[in-house]
This record gives sequence, C-alpha cells and structure tokens, in this order.
Amino acid sequence: MYPAIHASVTPDKPAVLMAATGQQVSYAELEDRSLRLANWLRSIGLRRGDVIALIADNDARVFDIYWAAQRTGLYLTAVNYRLRADEIQYILENSGARVAFVGDVSQEAIDALTGVTGLGHQVAFASDWPGYLSLEALIAGASNERPAHEPRGGDMLYSSGTTGRPKGVRQQLPERAVSEPGDTMVAMFGGVFGFSSDTVYLSPAPLYHAAPLRTCATVQALGGTAIIMDRFDPEAALEAIERWKVNVAQWVPTMFVRMLKLPDPIRKRYDVSSLKMAIHAAAPCPVEVKRAMMDWWGPVLHEYYSCTELNGMTVVGPEEWMKKPGSVGRAVLGKIHICDDEGNELEAARDGVVYFERETLPFEYHGDPDKTRSTQHPAHPTWTAVGDIGHVDEEGYLFLTDRKAFMIISGGVNIYPQEVENALALHPAIADVAVVGVPDTEMGEQVKAVVMLAEGHEPSVKLAEAIVEFAGSRVAAYKLPRSVDFVDTLPRTPTGKLLKGEVRKRYWPA
Repeated sequence: MYPAIHASVTPDKPAVLMAATGQQVSYAELEDRSLRLANWLRSIGLRRGDVIALIADNDARVFDIYWAAQRTGLYLTAVNYRLRADEIQYILENSGARVAFVGDVSQEAIDALTGVTGLGHQVAFASDWPGYLSLEALIAGASNERPAHEPRGGDMLYSSGTTGRPKGVRQQLPERAVSEPGDTMVAMFGGVFGFSSDTVYLSPAPLYHAAPLRTCATVQALGGTAIIMDRFDPEAALEAIERWKVNVAQWVPTMFVRMLKLPDPIRKRYDVSSLKMAIHAAAPCPVEVKRAMMDWWGPVLHEYYSCTELNGMTVVGPEEWMKKPGSVGRAVLGKIHICDDEGNELEAARDGVVYFERETLPFEYHGDPDKTRSTQHPAHPTWTAVGDIGHVDEEGYLFLTDRKAFMIISGGVNIYPQEVENALALHPAIADVAVVGVPDTEMGEQVKAVVMLAEGHEPSVKLAEAIVEFAGSRVAAYKLPRSVDFVDTLPRTPTGKLLKGEVRKRYWPA
C-alpha cells in the first residue's frame, strides 16, 4: 500500500501536517511529487538496490523522498545530521549513496558531502545553493507518467556509532511491487495496534530515526494523517494533541518524564481526551513513570520492543501491563529464546541474552559480515540478538533487564544499571540520570549515578546523600550508587536514548 491508492480515493486528505506551521501535504500532492521524483531517479540511471541518502531536519519533503525510494526499489539511508562530519562522510561512502538530498541542516553537515566518493548528485531543499540541484525544480521538470512496474524499496539506517563506526542495517528488499501487500510495519501496526485511515498520528521525534520514519510512513500507507513536530517540547506536544485531535502518538520514556514534570496548571490546561493510544518504545519505561502516565491519560499506553534491525517485536497493552508491570509483552514477530553466553537456552525467569527466531536472517550489517555473524546464535543462524538482557515468565511475557554491554560486575555480582535509573527517574531534583560502573580496586567496579539536576536545585553532598537514600527505598542495598556526580547535561539522542557509552568513557579512559 502506498500514497497512490489514497490519492485516488481521498486526494485532498492530509498525508502530512507540520504541527508548528500547520503546513499540509495532501495525498494527491504526495503522490504526484513522489512519482515525479521516482521518475527522475530512474532517468539518471538508478536501479533496484541502489542507495540514496537523506540529510534533513523534520520537513514534509522527507516523505517525497521516502516514497520515491519505496516505489523505485531503492534503499533510503536517512542520516543524523547532528553526527560529526567524519561520521556523515563515512555513512555516505559506506552506504554507496548515489544521490544525497539535503535539507535545512548545519554547515558542518553540508561540508561533509564534499569529496564523497561515488556521490553523483546533490539535491537541496533550498533552490539557490551553488553546486546543488534544486529539489523543487527537478520535481517540476520530471515526468508524471507512472511506470508499468514499481518495485518495492527499503531502508538502510545506521546506528548512532557510539562504539566504533556507525553500522548500516540493511533489510532484504522484498520481491514485490510497492502496491502489493506484505510490508512488516503495516502488518504490525495495522494489525496489532489497529492503525487505519482514521489514524491521526503525532510524531514528536526526528525523522532520521527508524521508528519515527517507518511509523509515519506506515500511517501514510494506511491512509491516515501523520502530524510532525519540529522537535519535542512537552507543552507543545500537549497543545498539538488538543489542536489536531490526535488519536495516536508515539513516545519514548524520557518524554513522559518531561511531561510529568510540567507544572500542574499546564498539564491540566490541555484536553488530551482524543488520545486513544499512546505507544512507547526505544527504552524501558520505569514502572512508576508508566503508572503516573496512565493515572493522567487513562489506560491508553501500549508498548512495543524492537530495534532498527527489526529482527523481532513484542507488544503489551495497558490491561496486560497492569497484570505484568514492567513487561514489554509477548512476541508478535519472531519467537523469543533466552540463552546464556554459550547459547544454551534458559528456563523461565532466568536472565540471559534475548534472541528472536525468524525463518530467515532478517537483516545484515552492510559490508560487515563479522558484525552480522556476531548477532547470530552459535547453533541457530536465524536466531539473532542485539545485546539486550532479559527473561520470560511462564506465560511468555518478556522482561528486559538491561543492555549486556552496560552490566556492572561488582565483587562478582551482576548489577543492571537500568533498574537503578528507573528507581531515580521521578526524584524531584533529577532532570536526567545515568548509572554506570566505574573502576574500583577492591570490587572491580562500583555503581555511580551521574545526575543532571532539575531547575532550581544545586549540587551538594546533602543532595547526593538524599538521592542515594531515595534509591534505597526502591532497590537492594548492594545495587545502590556508591557515589553521585553532578553534570550539566547527559548525552542523549534526539529520540531520547541515553548514550551510556559516552558517559562511561569519562571513567574508563582506556
């Protein structure tokens, strides 16, 4: 399913709406623009399996490019324009991008395109950049004749690259036309979450990330309206829900925390009763935070667990979660296996590496077969894991513990930082927190809380002691931070993922 279907039935319906400006792009416009752009891409010689890159902020024209790739059999690589110039250059060259589409981004990101090997064309959203083609001009000049065959494309998105180089997650291109059914995201969100042409979906996160880009495109594939925020702001998000009568939105837990910490009069100012489903993912949500959100919004919170690799997915609804607090649900894509470090399956309730079993290997890391193999189970190559630790209960509900890479081993005992972070999330003095293991000559590692304070609070020994005491009412004594460091900011991606590897580097310089 793709915009052409809806353009023929509801041509004037908004496919995209920009929350800050009210700009709307109808299905007829999206169909015409993406078709013309697809024809231009064919005219310059691009064929199925080739790659185009997108370096842009949240802009409605992102979806012209997305759907042009999808209806031409191309891979789209959306690049985080906040990366360093050398990282952007690496992604462009590693992906083999033939064309780069560039929006309103920093000069550093623009400069990163200089001298990239294999990049044949650079297309600017603006019309007057020297050396760039104009997106509007080439769309206006391209043919609007639909070809007989439009092979389905895909995406190849890159990790944030916090450890080593960014890695490209390359999905297998389907052997079907863009108009034929079979898309995994459409099946998941249309089936499990009930997305349809009635969906009015709010997306507060950057479109260069997997979940926002793919979910907005899924809404368009099903004929709904995707409302895009320029960036997340807690009050602006509430205002957008009320103004546009949003019925579905997707969040990450840090966004919940920021909304919960709004002053009470602001929280009560906006009518959010239109919201029938608040989906959250990307990171485990502290139980206290989720309960507080459901006390505010009602039983509308639905959670899924997946990753850019899309090797599997679990889902849990609000009623299920109330019976299984802390769970991320049961598998709806792939079968879960919990294994020890040697690959032996573990019984229920025991923590281990989370694998998903699929019929075939669902992805590969572009140009890195060793990295791809590292995700595969030693005896079952179609079981893959991306580094998460967790367990399942007797009913098959998955509970995530933490990322394997961030586990703290103190005196031979395993401590999972996520549990301690969850315990501290709603402390009134804490705006953000990371818990990491730091060197300890006796114990090997000790637990440290790295805290960004909320406005109106100042660092002090007394406050550090109060923070540890607060955690002590929620977690076992051996898991408590032995020290607290106060910092001005913590590194997070724009979608809210904590870059814990960057925090750890401060304490493990080697």
